[in-house]
Amino acid sequence: MTTQEGRKRWRKFIRLKNGYLPDGRREETHKRLKKAIPKFKSENKEFEFWSAKGAGMDSTAFVDWSKAKRTKLPNLKPTLRTISARLPVAMIEDLKILANKRDVPYRSLLKVFLAERLEQERRLRRAG
Repeated sequence: MTTQEGRKRWRKFIRLKNGYLPDGRREETHKRLKKAIPKFKSENKEFEFWSAKGAGMDSTAFVDWSKAKRTKLPNLKPTLRTISARLPVAMIEDLKILANKRDVPYRSLLKVFLAERLEQERRLRRAG
């Protein structure tokens, strides 16, 4: 084997080792590089691991996000936060009248109206 052939083989080995195929394309190396998620003794230890300062900060070393699927959790209760908003009395009275016609509490109707408007805004943002 000549020195030139040896260099070619060595370069080929290095490219394959670094995730490149001989023709220069990137090889799917994430399958080989995924680390096992450690077992945690407590929720606090797990939180420390996945937090911004922990070793799990970059979750791509542990999880193949390209294969992730969105899921819906229908029984999961949303986190709620109490807010205080000053609204004109006339607006609240109109809301109460609409809620009474629909036989729902006016605060629930307000949440529905807000949710509908937020969805409209999301659709507009995606379209434009």
